Amino acid sequence: MAASKPVIPQNDNVAHALAGAGGGILSMVLTYPLITLSTRAQVESKRAETAFLKAVRQIVAREGVSGLYAGLDSAVFGISVTNFVYYYWYEWTRGFFEAAAARAGRASKKLTTVEAMIAGALAGSATVILTNPIWVINTRMTTRKGQLESEEEKSGETKKKPTTLSTLMALLRDEGPQALFRGVVPALVLVINPILQYTLFEQLKNAYERRRKHNVTPTVAFFLGAIGKLFATSITYPYITVKSQMHVADDGQKREGMTQAIRRVIKEEGYAGLYKGIGPKVTQSVLTAAFLFAFKDVLYEQTVKLRGTMAKRAIKA
Repeated sequence: MAASKPVIPQNDNVAHALAGAGGGILSMVLTYPLITLSTRAQVESKRAETAFLKAVRQIVAREGVSGLYAGLDSAVFGISVTNFVYYYWYEWTRGFFEAAAARAGRASKKLTTVEAMIAGALAGSATVILTNPIWVINTRMTTRKGQLESEEEKSGETKKKPTTLSTLMALLRDEGPQALFRGVVPALVLVINPILQYTLFEQLKNAYERRRKHNVTPTVAFFLGAIGKLFATSITYPYITVKSQMHVADDGQKREGMTQAIRRVIKEEGYAGLYKGIGPKVTQSVLTAAFLFAFKDVLYEQTVKLRGTMAKRAIKA
């Protein structure tokens, strides 16, 4: 009797998720200093705001080059989990719509604009709920390290730098588990960011493939991803600012809802206050998305090849 064919341990959803996680890690490491600059700008008061190059020089002078990478460990963990969850659910939803299109006899199985938006909304919502605690800790670490360096300059005393674990334990001890979900409402609103990004990317990609009669290359994916992210981040940036401020709020501060926070920023700093740090943030977001889309397809192909190799070895065994 012939041996039964072994079950392949990874389906395409998992392959896409692994490729997305890997691409996210690579792009995060390449662009993380811009995240540090943007996050600190978002939570600074208007009086403390500094120009981009001056902010870089100040951080390097006070903290060394490593200061630009404060919180990188939690960010890498966060982006890997975020992208894995997002791409798994996005590809699962995409597969559902494509199967439905085939059953309905639709000429093209490509996602329509509405289907792409629904897939992005479902994937984004699941991702926000599961990963918000990681980003709260990352934001706390990024801003706290800068505060400690300023305090050291004034007092002359060396203070212990926060780690991911110490930040988590202090947060749970001082503010309770609910603090891990600060900013989840604006984060859910920000689900519109990947919806806009991926919908525009998918439509541009489909248009390119129809015209050129072949799949997009990593270089083309780089530029299409950059366009999609530029569009999405420019529209949703005020909510990104509010989310960062809610992440660093502690129990001693008056709790604010999303609308209240936006009104407060406008009252204290004008509409420009909603766009603090937008320069490095847009640059970082666009480059991250561009690298992600360029890396993801290559990593996906390698993951599928590895899966095929493992399946062949299992059959021979």
